[in-house]
Amino acid sequence: MNTSAGPEMIAVPAGQVTLSDRRTQRSWAVELAPYQLATYPVTQALYAQVTGAHPSSARGDRLPVENVSWWDAAEFCNALSEREGLTPAYRPHGDGDSIEWDLSADGYRLPTEAEWEYACRAGTDGPRYGSLDEIAWYRGNSEEKLHGVGGKRSNPWGLHDMLGNVWEWCWDIYDAEVYGTYRVLRGGGWFDEHWSCRASVRRRSHPTFRVDDVGFRIARSVLR
Repeated sequence: MNTSAGPEMIAVPAGQVTLSDRRTQRSWAVELAPYQLATYPVTQALYAQVTGAHPSSARGDRLPVENVSWWDAAEFCNALSEREGLTPAYRPHGDGDSIEWDLSADGYRLPTEAEWEYACRAGTDGPRYGSLDEIAWYRGNSEEKLHGVGGKRSNPWGLHDMLGNVWEWCWDIYDAEVYGTYRVLRGGGWFDEHWSCRASVRRRSHPTFRVDDVGFRIARSVLR
């Protein structure tokens, strides 16, 4: 894998996924159109190539970029889109605190949490798409450090590191009435116990939050 080249994307078919929230005991079904999702979380090499920045605590071209906020991830998506001659998906508002998703844009973006969970499951129906030690870096096997992308077995659709290594920002607001602008994180990270590395687990954080076990993965809409 050439980590300084453009992102490798996998075509994800249309389908349906049921999301659930343990706090509210609520579940809801989401219908999804086809889309593309990156094979790996964004690497430090790609992030630096596009932005010129090296925000991560651990250093290595093949390591997932971390210490990036939700806003950093959105800005990266727009910058990568512009570099590749695509229409940026996001339109920040002048107040600096809000952003609009242009649904007609062909550029890169963050996955919705429904897209993320549907792709993570990849047609499986258990809490994980395989044995955790075979598919993920988590506290039980990571030696409490970040690892290069693609080092564990992929899910049935060819997506690596969907669980473990770094939590991944999603587009969605978690619960506006309770948590305001907090955004959704998915997947679990290298410092998490096994129960956090499941397809259904939801975490939340402020969009300016940066920490060494949070990164992101990019998506693209398939426009008709």
